[in-house]
Amino acid sequence: MKPEHKTSAVNRLKTIRGHIDAVLGMVEEERYCPDIMKQVSALQGSLEGVNRVLLQNHVETCVVKHVKAGRSSQVVDELMETLRYAPRLPIK
Repeated sequence: MKPEHKTSAVNRLKTIRGHIDAVLGMVEEERYCPDIMKQVSALQGSLEGVNRVLLQNHVETCVVKHVKAGRSSQVVDELMETLRYAPRLPIK
């Protein structure tokens, strides 16, 4: 994994971990359900951000390496499978 992508993914995941603890506290305190749902939605968006970083890293490293090695069709199949795990990723 490229160091910059690893750092980004780790930092995002640590932030998410803290956010999950806060949402858990909201549930335990029986806070207003729509407020909790809003925070859960924000968590989902944050997790999608991690997936974007991981996908970018995969394309920049593994995909490039395998295409250079002449394994393009295998890469396409693998990439299509990978995209199943990130159906809502916006293209930037």
